[in-house]
Amino acid sequence: MSGNVRKILHVDLDAFFCSVEEKFDPSLVGKAFATGGSASGRGVVSSCSYAARQLGIHSAMPMKLALRMYPQLLVVHGHYREYSNQSREVMKIISELTPLVEQISIDEAFLDVSDLPAEPKRIASDLQMSIYSRLNLPCSIGAASNKLVAKIATNIGKSNHRGNTPPMAINVIDPGKEQSFLAPLPVIEMWGIGPKTAVEFHKLGIRTIGEIIKFPVDALVKRFGNYAFDLIQRAKGIDDHRVSDFEGIKSVSNETTFFSDVNDREQLLLVIKQLSEKVAMRLRRKHLSGKTVKIKLRWPDFQTLTRQMTLPQPTNQDSIISRSALELFKQEWYQGKPVRLIGVGVSHLSTEIQQLSLFNNSFQKEKKLLSAIDELRERFGEKSIQKGVDPENFRSWKH
Repeated sequence: MSGNVRKILHVDLDAFFCSVEEKFDPSLVGKAFATGGSASGRGVVSSCSYAARQLGIHSAMPMKLALRMYPQLLVVHGHYREYSNQSREVMKIISELTPLVEQISIDEAFLDVSDLPAEPKRIASDLQMSIYSRLNLPCSIGAASNKLVAKIATNIGKSNHRGNTPPMAINVIDPGKEQSFLAPLPVIEMWGIGPKTAVEFHKLGIRTIGEIIKFPVDALVKRFGNYAFDLIQRAKGIDDHRVSDFEGIKSVSNETTFFSDVNDREQLLLVIKQLSEKVAMRLRRKHLSGKTVKIKLRWPDFQTLTRQMTLPQPTNQDSIISRSALELFKQEWYQGKPVRLIGVGVSHLSTEIQQLSLFNNSFQKEKKLLSAIDELRERFGEKSIQKGVDPENFRSWKH
């Protein structure tokens, strides 16, 4: 890679939660075990060792089912605070290599290493060994000319691995080979396409990413709306998004695509509340606030709309973001209308909340409450504590 071609790495820690558990309890190495909720309730597998994966166990599987498949499975109580600590240590090592780092989850990050003279494979190998030797944590890395292809490269590198040990894969896609690399892959490998969307492609006879490009554009637009043009660009391996640190981005958002369309009002309201809380917590973690709240909706015919409102002053409070998102949702949804995707976002970010808020008693009370909740979630996981839904928020709804 040379000239103006970017060199982007995507780092993904292998079975991160389990790798951390093995680090602090070496007796787990090589054994089939999982972290997650209790099998006595509705707990699910949050992560599982590669030995467990060989037995057909996977993340998001009900723990009860995992134990039914393999009764000898060891269930380990997750040490969530340590996961956060180890994640921070990994990001420190990555940041030593380049300041252009974008962390996208607790165990994933993008790096722009275009300014480094070495070839991507050498950079990836050195970084992988540095993380493993210093922290005893395995990772896999994808390298390409853009974020989209780099992430898919990581996924393919990991999926090609067989065995009880972490893959520690390195998969480099040379510039100019992006489209040919993507073409034979199943459509579900495309970043942003989930199982439900994959089924829609299958109905059109499209099974691979390459077939998206060959399909008549008009027919794609008819089925997916303007989203079709984005899909075609992705299928060609084109992605111009830059790698930037959190403070450099323009918005913070979370969204969820339902496995099947949802038209139940209470469920939709709960999802909006939960997404709002996730966005607010991410803002608080980075000491950011935002002035514009946005909601994204996608209907079963793949038509997508966004609506937004600007607040009098920036916020990172759950209740304000949730209330604003709900108001936007009420304006577009009517009783019984099925929804495929919901997203909540906050933009126009700033590093400080305006001083006016400091003299608001209710603001100060919620700030203290949210600080306590954030600490509990940091220690025991995001699902460890949930705020209830206030029915007063919905009683005035006329739909």
